[in-house]
Amino acid sequence: MGVLGCADIAWRRMLPVLAGHPCVEVVAIGSRDAAKAAAFARRFGGAPVTGYEAVLDRSDVDAVYVPLPPALNADWTRRALEADKHVLSEKPLTVTARQASELYELARARGRALFENYMFLCHPQHQVVDDLLAAGRIGELRSLTAEFTIPGKPADDIRHRRDLGGGALTGIGVYPLRTALRYFGPGLEVAGAYLKQDPHTGVDTGGAALLTAPDGAVAHLGFGLEHAYRCRYELTGSRGRIIVPRAYTPPADHTAVVHLERDGSSEEFPVPPHEQFSSVVTAFVEGIRSGAPSPLTGRALADQARLVEESYAVARRGD
Repeated sequence: MGVLGCADIAWRRMLPVLAGHPCVEVVAIGSRDAAKAAAFARRFGGAPVTGYEAVLDRSDVDAVYVPLPPALNADWTRRALEADKHVLSEKPLTVTARQASELYELARARGRALFENYMFLCHPQHQVVDDLLAAGRIGELRSLTAEFTIPGKPADDIRHRRDLGGGALTGIGVYPLRTALRYFGPGLEVAGAYLKQDPHTGVDTGGAALLTAPDGAVAHLGFGLEHAYRCRYELTGSRGRIIVPRAYTPPADHTAVVHLERDGSSEEFPVPPHEQFSSVVTAFVEGIRSGAPSPLTGRALADQARLVEESYAVARRGD
C-alpha cells in the first residue's frame, strides 16, 4: 500500500489501521512536504517519498490510499488507476457525477478496485437497522431525518479553503446524503437546498437539503461546520421509527444502541464496540482479492456525486 498525502484523518484514523492490518504492508508515504512524509513514515513505516507521482511509479505499490482535499481526489485517483493501482479514496471522491462515472468505468476497464471511504457504512449498527426494516418493524418507510454537525475548526483547516473544495457540504453534508442514498436508493432527487456562505472564505459553513424518493418518501438533511456536535439519523415508517444516535463517528470502544419506537413502547438493540475503519480496510482487501461486494464501491459512487452536484445547483438557484 502507498499513501498519497499526509492528511489529519490519515494520521489519526486510517494509517494506524492500515499499518496494523495483517493483510496490508505500508511501503511508501508521499507528501509534497518531505519533512511531513518523514514524520508519517517514522510512525507508520514505509519509505518517505516526496511527491505523489513518485509513489505511483513504485513497482512494489499494489494499491493506494488517497486522503487528499476534495478538489484533488479525482485527479490523483485517475492517475492511480491509470498506473494500475487499486484505490481507496477519502470522501468525496469527486463533486461531479460525470467525474465519478468516468472513474468508475476506468476502474472497471483496468480491473482495479475503487472504494470511497464512507466508513460508517461498515459499522454493524446499520445492519441492525436493515434487519428491523426487513422485518417490517416500522411498516413502510416514509421519511428520513439525518444530521451531522461539528464545532468550528481552525482557520487553516482545508474545510475553509474554497480552492481545495472545502465547505460544509463536501466535508460533512456528504454523510447525510449517503445515508439517504443507502435507504432510498438511486432515484433520489434534490427538491430543495440551502447553503450558508462565509463572506470571508467563500465556503459554505452549514446548510440543509430536502430529497424526495420515487415512492414519495422524503429525506430532511442538515449539516454544518460551526455547530455543536450532532451525529444521528432517524427513519420514520407507517407504524414506528428507528433512531441511530451515534451514526457516523462512533469510537472503536463505543457500544452503539439502535432505538426502535412503536405503538407507544420502545426497544433498544445494543451493538458491541466495533472499529469501522478496520472494516473498511478489510472490505477493500476483499474487494481486491475476490471482487466481494461492498457499499463503498459500485454505481453508488456516481449516485452520491450527483446528489452533491444537485445540492449545490439547487442552493445556487435558491429553490
